[in-house]
Amino acid sequence: MAHNHTHSHGHGHDHGHGEVFHSHAPVGKMKQAFLFTLFILVVEVIGGLFSHSLALLSDAGHVLTDIAAIGLSWFALKQAEKPSNQNMTFGYYRSGILAALINGITLILITIWILWEAYGRFQHPEPVQSTWMFVSAGVGLLINLYLGLGMRHEDDINVKSAVLHMLGDAAASAGVIVGGVIILLTKSSIVDPILSVCIALLIAFGAWRIVKQTTVILMEGTPQGIDFQKVVNEIKLVPNIKDVHDVHLWSITSGKNAMSCHVVLDGDMTIRDSQAILRDMEHRLIHLGIGHVTIQTEDCDHPHENSELCAAKEVHHHH
Repeated sequence: MAHNHTHSHGHGHDHGHGEVFHSHAPVGKMKQAFLFTLFILVVEVIGGLFSHSLALLSDAGHVLTDIAAIGLSWFALKQAEKPSNQNMTFGYYRSGILAALINGITLILITIWILWEAYGRFQHPEPVQSTWMFVSAGVGLLINLYLGLGMRHEDDINVKSAVLHMLGDAAASAGVIVGGVIILLTKSSIVDPILSVCIALLIAFGAWRIVKQTTVILMEGTPQGIDFQKVVNEIKLVPNIKDVHDVHLWSITSGKNAMSCHVVLDGDMTIRDSQAILRDMEHRLIHLGIGHVTIQTEDCDHPHENSELCAAKEVHHHH
């Protein structure tokens, strides 16, 4: 994540630090994706009803979760643009994470529904008309590829989760088309529920990853790709820092990492000396992908727990 080394450290204490990681989220693209996906849903539901294809209907279920996903992502991107205020001092970034979490859970529920329906179909296979399957799935495939590939380079987890939906959808539509070909050739409709099970598992896999990642962020866990011990060691390398404790690492939203800690400095230092140390620390941490840093400086006599978390090497100071 540390992709901005041109940061100016020339002036006092720079509170603009975290903005290094602000992704210019594609609100317009999301809106376009939302409208297009709505169109796919209509086409696939009509196609699914006409062709009696569970694979198409489960794909439509997949698309419905996409609409939720994209709608929520779009809403969250709009929210994230709102400035922070006295009630929400971190701004509204977390709304995107909440959106992604709700997405993930809905997706898992839809998966269960598809599996249940498919189970019924295995017992009593229904005849499926494949022409409708081609047309509807073809529309879905093309639009999703266009949308997903158009946004695949975005960093925002919220946008990533939406793109994952789109590409998953494209894969599912492609599967439905292949299924249609097999049904045409073999005249056997059992392919349909088999396909819908595959689509369901595809949905569940993506959903589980989203749920896991968002839960870590909401639980204030150490951000993905950041090594706690490495951060602590880096701070200890700063000249004149005797010790560090009470270290907290978390993400405000994906890609916006924050940290707070207490550092022990030599008691005879002037404020100006300690400013130089703060700047040195901030500079090192930016390179590790942490943009928002809050540091409490203390002297050796300051009473505190002797640990980084509550599990670290004790440092005994001899006065």
